[in-house]
Amino acid sequence: MSRNNENTNAFLIHISAFSGYIIPFGSIIVPLVLWQTMKDRSRFLDEQGKEAVNFNISYALYIFILGLSIVPFAFGSLLNHLRHYNDFNFDFHIGNSGGLFGFLGIGALVTIVGLLKIALIIIAALKSKEGENYRYPLTIKFIK
Repeated sequence: MSRNNENTNAFLIHISAFSGYIIPFGSIIVPLVLWQTMKDRSRFLDEQGKEAVNFNISYALYIFILGLSIVPFAFGSLLNHLRHYNDFNFDFHIGNSGGLFGFLGIGALVTIVGLLKIALIIIAALKSKEGENYRYPLTIKFIK
């Protein structure tokens, strides 16, 4: 395979992560399928495919964990609302759970991680198009 085709295919593997905005779990499935079909063609495609799949799995995990961190704020907000109804005689004090500020803070973090993901995918795609072996930051190596 010519070097130009390798670079183009690596570019496509990285940029295919944007399919996650159209297909559920597409940001993991599409790069995985592309990597599996092209990994035997060259070492460069194998390395870049692993990197793209690991990156997308890692960031999906990060978003999932951030999403779960909203649960305590929602539960605390519910308890605060119930505590104001004296008819039920709820006499427990959980404290200030953050309420709106907790939701906004977690939402801001999710937005920042999402924008960071978009920027890193574009950077990786452009670097691989030039033939550079790009490594994503903060990526867990699920596939070695």
